[in-house]
Amino acid sequence: LSLTGYIQACRGLMISAVCLGFFGAVFGLLGMKCTKVGGSDQTKAKIAGLAGLFFILSGLCSMTSCSLYANRITSEFFDPSFVAQKYELGAALFIGWAGASLCIIGGIIFCFSIAESSNSARRGYAYNGATSVMSSRTKVHNSVPDKTPPKHFDKNAYV
Repeated sequence: LSLTGYIQACRGLMISAVCLGFFGAVFGLLGMKCTKVGGSDQTKAKIAGLAGLFFILSGLCSMTSCSLYANRITSEFFDPSFVAQKYELGAALFIGWAGASLCIIGGIIFCFSIAESSNSARRGYAYNGATSVMSSRTKVHNSVPDKTPPKHFDKNAYV
């Protein structure tokens, strides 16, 4: 507790960012369509939206913490009357900004999953069966034309 106030504020914001990110990850796992836990699709969409909100808040806390610390470093660095040891922006700040940006982007994607799930049900497509295409190899081997389907398929028969 003997640290300066801005470092304690940055520490508190980072701890809250980690906690919010943890709860965002838990709600994100529960809100995915591939999990069995969570209820109906509407409930899962709401849980995924909550996960997105937690991720956005986590990214904002982390971004605020990194920016607050960087502001203090640059203000001390360019202050001619500051006589103590001066620091520069390091890799940890840039990694923090990148991680915060990814958290915010991921949270926005989770929030957009609500809008995609709340639309009307998707229209299904009817499956008409695969059509067989006789390759040149099967034409050479089958000199007698018969009505049975060929046993060898071309690579384009499945596309």
